[in-house]
Amino acid sequence: MIAVIDYDAGNLHSVLKAAQRAGLDAELARSAEGLERARGVILPGVGAFDTCMRRLGEQGLVEPLVRHLKADRPFLGICLGLQLLFDWGEEGGGAAGLGLLPGRVRRLEAPGRKVPHMGWNALHLHSPSVLFAGIPEGEYFYFVHSFHAVPERAEDLVATVDYGEQVTAAVSVGRVHAVQFHPEKSSTAGLRVLANFGRLVGDA
Repeated sequence: MIAVIDYDAGNLHSVLKAAQRAGLDAELARSAEGLERARGVILPGVGAFDTCMRRLGEQGLVEPLVRHLKADRPFLGICLGLQLLFDWGEEGGGAAGLGLLPGRVRRLEAPGRKVPHMGWNALHLHSPSVLFAGIPEGEYFYFVHSFHAVPERAEDLVATVDYGEQVTAAVSVGRVHAVQFHPEKSSTAGLRVLANFGRLVGDA
């Protein structure tokens, strides 16, 4: 079973339905017990960095989620779910993240472009990833965000897009993966990403 974390925010049901369409045995989880019995975890996100961290804390999900990440168990973060992997987010006055990846989340500068970054953008792959198996360089994915992660370690960066500046689109370390775009809104390519994650969970 793959747990889709339910923290009373975001587009949880559209992520759940997309995961199920991609062939994943996925269900919503709201408790530490739900995370601990899952073979893989998906953390979707729509909203503010500080608010999401507070809600995860109120539900007692931060510590089990950190244990899952540090044990290198399969994980997929989506949009805000990517940003929360980092040390610190500037949104909402600033808040500490889950601290798996060194780096900060800052507001997009995007010179000459509108913020939020909303719409389709072509992916530039920087390193191989099981998440993008069968997906070619330049494939388009759907983005909706005003902040983006700035990793300190180049090796954590898997993919970027150009939006007035280089914008982090995907990161990974071990079996922990995350994407800034929304696979559930990215048509066939997005379902391929979810299916690839499902295979990773099956191989774990």
